[in-house]
Amino acid sequence: MRSRYSAYVLKREDYLLATWHASTRPTTLKLGAQQPAPTWLGLTVKRHESQDDHAVVEFVARLRYGGGKAQRMHEISHFVREAGRWYYVDGSFPDAAAP
Repeated sequence: MRSRYSAYVLKREDYLLATWHASTRPTTLKLGAQQPAPTWLGLTVKRHESQDDHAVVEFVARLRYGGGKAQRMHEISHFVREAGRWYYVDGSFPDAAAP
């Protein structure tokens, strides 16, 4: 999780795509196209659970767009291990308002 956060900070789309599971991997992330570009302010891992070849990581990333107000992104991410490597599968956002 920390390496993927660092890849977002450094705009390393190649690394992010390489660590994204093939079943859910997008074609591109277009990190350089985000305007204004986010400034990443920090990462807090709140919870980590792993069982066999599956893991869940709950985290809060803090970021700011342009000179705007700092925001937080709270995600519960799912990972799977294949051939000894961990891959990001998907995530959900517990702070998102339910309909």
